[in-house]
Amino acid sequence: MRRVSALLLLIFIGLASVFAQTAGMSATANNAQQALNAQAVAALVTQDKSIAPAPQFLEHLVDVVLDLFDVPSSGNTWQRYAISACLLLGFYLLRRIVTTVIFGFLKKLASRTETTLDDKLFPALEAPVAAFIALFGAFAALKVLKLSASTDAVISYASTVAFSLTFFWLLLRAFNSVLDHAHEIAAEKQLGVAAFMPWIKKALVTLFVVIGALLIAKSLGADVKAFLAGLGIGGLAFALAAQDTIANLFGSVVVAIDQPFKLGETVRIGAHLGVVEDIGLRSTKLRAMDKSLIIIPNKTVASEAVTNLARFTQRRVEQVVGLTYDTSVEQMAAIVEEFHQIIIAEAEVDTESVMVFFRDYSASSLDIWIVYAVNDPDFQKHMRLRQRINLALMRAVQARSLSFAFPTQTVEFGVNAAKALIGGRKE
Repeated sequence: MRRVSALLLLIFIGLASVFAQTAGMSATANNAQQALNAQAVAALVTQDKSIAPAPQFLEHLVDVVLDLFDVPSSGNTWQRYAISACLLLGFYLLRRIVTTVIFGFLKKLASRTETTLDDKLFPALEAPVAAFIALFGAFAALKVLKLSASTDAVISYASTVAFSLTFFWLLLRAFNSVLDHAHEIAAEKQLGVAAFMPWIKKALVTLFVVIGALLIAKSLGADVKAFLAGLGIGGLAFALAAQDTIANLFGSVVVAIDQPFKLGETVRIGAHLGVVEDIGLRSTKLRAMDKSLIIIPNKTVASEAVTNLARFTQRRVEQVVGLTYDTSVEQMAAIVEEFHQIIIAEAEVDTESVMVFFRDYSASSLDIWIVYAVNDPDFQKHMRLRQRINLALMRAVQARSLSFAFPTQTVEFGVNAAKALIGGRKE
């Protein structure tokens, strides 16, 4: 309508110009009229540029269908209603074919492959693709009909929002499938990152949704740059107010990268000892030996020394066996050698690590120093082996009629000291 009005205006101005020339108007009036003509033409060109619609595939499809059936451009004729109904029916049938035939074939094909990613991906994409086809059919059917300008604007706005949401829904489901597959592989290979995958997935999905929302808002004409600028100022104020929370979040990232422990492992973090029960975004939870729950902020976990007691490659044993001072030199040499043979006879002991020596003259014992390493890091196996070796050492000591020393003190008094002590008591 605007183009028609502008065209009529231009024709009217042209006719007026011809009439003015034939009527013998003055040169000044003629110049003014020419200037007015130039302004009208410029206004028309500018107006045409401002209202020129951007080409869209949906509109092109509708135009091709209308041209194919030679449908009149004015009014809602029976041909337009018939084409609109046929488009709805056609896209409905296409949706059924895609979801039943094509995705059915893809699922069967995925079941024959070794990877499980396609088994998750195709079912996840089925619903968004079906929704996309249904939306395309519905908006194409509406585009065929002649509606008011305000209704067309609403439909265009709704189509932009609907197609954008459906597209990001498709991407989001595909992204979730990939993350679930990565989590499954990490858990299957017992990687340390498996414990962090749930909150990694939440963080990435949140970031993806935020980016998608900003892109949709930009496609609708919103001023995203101004919003991001305001968000940056607000984010700075939020960061200053939530320093501890942000420090804990960065601590969780450090824990995820270093992977010093995983769920079920026994660790010592600073002065706290326990089994890792949960690893969250803000804190890590340990179950202590007395079954109490210890909650440690992740910033503390990232800054403290972490001792993982579940990742021994070997378990080292160091102990001292003290014999009494009435042990002779020959007996000491023989018992040291026998201790050595008892320990290296155990298959679970690393023979290269075994050291048995008569080391010290202590205050009340002759000390034999014993060191060996157990190949299996399992704590219970290590304790059973240690008990078995200790019992064998006791039998060896008893078989040689020797005695284990214990803290004793012998006090000897001379004759004069005894007399002085007795005399002092008499007084």
